[in-house]
Amino acid sequence: MRGLVVLVTLACVASAQHQALIDYLERRLLAIETARYASELRALKQQMVSQLETLDKEKETLRMNLDGVGTRVDRVERELDYLETQNGAQPCVDVDDKLIEQQVTLVKEKQKAKYSKLSDCSDMISSIKAMKILKRVGGPKGMWTKDPGRGSGKVYIFNGTDEDTIHEFASVQDFSRSVGITLSKALKLPSAWSGTGHVVFNNYAYYITLAEEIMMVKFDMKNSSVTDSAVFPLQDHVPVYGLTPETVMDLAVDEEGLWAIYATRQNERYISLAKMDATSLDIEQMWDTNCPRENAEASFVICGTLYVVYNTKQPGRSRVQCVFDANGMVTNEDAPLIYFPKRYGAHSSLKYNPQEQLLYAWDDGYQILYKLTMKKKLEI
Repeated sequence: MRGLVVLVTLACVASAQHQALIDYLERRLLAIETARYASELRALKQQMVSQLETLDKEKETLRMNLDGVGTRVDRVERELDYLETQNGAQPCVDVDDKLIEQQVTLVKEKQKAKYSKLSDCSDMISSIKAMKILKRVGGPKGMWTKDPGRGSGKVYIFNGTDEDTIHEFASVQDFSRSVGITLSKALKLPSAWSGTGHVVFNNYAYYITLAEEIMMVKFDMKNSSVTDSAVFPLQDHVPVYGLTPETVMDLAVDEEGLWAIYATRQNERYISLAKMDATSLDIEQMWDTNCPRENAEASFVICGTLYVVYNTKQPGRSRVQCVFDANGMVTNEDAPLIYFPKRYGAHSSLKYNPQEQLLYAWDDGYQILYKLTMKKKLEI
């Protein structure tokens, strides 16, 4: 009997130990599961925090963009107006024709008035003092220039006669040492330019597009947007230069502001000149000059005087052969003969910088600088 009791007691002890072991194992498994879940929860929390930070940044960016929507609406409307002029319906074209006729009449009335100078500049070219070939970039025809606005040293390359991307360099030095255009910033225009008659002035690019009418576009270089555009009031235009047929209008900047050089079929043997308002693109006054289009390759304006460059019969030579002074101080007979040094082909563009008194020339893909010697008009 005592042995049976001992056996029962041992069995109970063994059963209790077994249950204790099972309880211990269950607690350990629970602890392990809890730790694993806690680790996964921490990882999930970190992931959510990271995503929330990203969302906060995107929210801030969206807020900044929304803050600028109001100021950009007007620019978008201007660009839409410009595109509509390029693809307008026929009724709109009829209205535009009437407006152009009214503008032509108004300009002809202004033409009778005396031209008011914007500056006291009375300089004119005496001779070409020096010539410097910087490099060769791009095709046979194009335009390069430096912004003549005060405080700007940037240089701009318009390669070709029908492109839509300007290349901006921080300085002439950067352009000179750049391998091709590697150091440039590309500025995409909303439409392709026509010809080589563009200018850059006070951080704006003024360029010409051609569909049925001549359209002048003012492009903000800082904001990469069209600020304004205007149809030039010419119903029947012809290329301004006989040797550069791609250029239907040439723009120029001098000490007195923005100028447009053009030609009409009504007076197709000669070149015409217009003074423009650089802010509004309005025409202030127009002149018919006595400078022929035949054999003309380029021109520029200095102190209100138009200089037209012609290809001579001498190999590798061109010269200023016609001068028109909007101020009436210089006649073509009084102006000195100005020969350009030997060049490669023909000038597709000549852009004057009034701050430096330099000409930026494009000649068969070569970018050239001409240093000018100046004299007073009254010294003639």
